[in-house]
Amino acid sequence: MTLPAWIGVALLGGAGALARFLLDAAVAEGAAGPFPAGTLVVNLSGAALLGLLAGLALHGAALTIVAGGGLGSYTTFSTWMFESQRLGEAGRANLLWLNIGLSLLAGLLAVTLGHWLGGIL
Repeated sequence: MTLPAWIGVALLGGAGALARFLLDAAVAEGAAGPFPAGTLVVNLSGAALLGLLAGLALHGAALTIVAGGGLGSYTTFSTWMFESQRLGEAGRANLLWLNIGLSLLAGLLAVTLGHWLGGIL
């Protein structure tokens, strides 16, 4: 990978992390209760965007920069798992399983929808 591509990954990575923080905070502020709605919205939108990139057949350095740099820092597996663990520790098994199941099923649907949309664009 070239130096400009590495710089692109770094810049888009920073922008992706900032976007995740801002969207998560905005959703969490409007959501009531202990369910981590902000992380769910971030991860589902990231899955849809990744599907879109695949549907558009983005490849090479462009794919690395956008998917690896931007979406890789935008979405967050570790926060999803941490929040699920916290729900379990708080005795909220129903929300723990809802968080895991909804994230997985809706994530697959989101990436499929994004891929479909990218294919018709």
